[in-house]
Amino acid sequence: MTDGERSRRFEEMVLPHLDAAYNLARWLSGNASEAEDVVQESFVRALRFFDGLRGDNARAWLLAIVRNTWFTEWRRQDAAQAVPLDDVADEAALSTLWPGATPDNPERLAMQHEDAAQVQQALAALALPYREVLVLRELEDMSYGDIATVVGIPVGTVMSRLSRGRRLLAAALRGARQGSE
Repeated sequence: MTDGERSRRFEEMVLPHLDAAYNLARWLSGNASEAEDVVQESFVRALRFFDGLRGDNARAWLLAIVRNTWFTEWRRQDAAQAVPLDDVADEAALSTLWPGATPDNPERLAMQHEDAAQVQQALAALALPYREVLVLRELEDMSYGDIATVVGIPVGTVMSRLSRGRRLLAAALRGARQGSE
């Protein structure tokens, strides 16, 4: 395969998953700047090892690279520190989560911003093993098998982490709502 064919194939198979790569990196790292660095380094690695892609599941392959890049390059910076989120979801993300959200209804929009912030904070506070499978399943809509491939664990472990993560997230959200009443 020529370099031009390789580049074209990379663009067709891998570049469509740029948003998913950034989303995962954002949730793993906790901030936008670090997520951008992780994605950039991940795409460099993906291009370097593109010939190692087997099959046609470029999305799972790329997200595994993103995850591994974050673990090897950035996680050791301060593994013990809590993961803060430095941005609240923007209006476009909110309208995806809440289809009825419009600038015409500011009260509802304000409540949705508050809800989104609580969900983000609760999700960010989860231990990484639960947070990463929840992000991949609920935000990236990946199958259990693809999540298992990305994270490098058996499907049964994916299922148990999702179950426990959902319970922990629900408990955190209940606590946040009771605290705000």
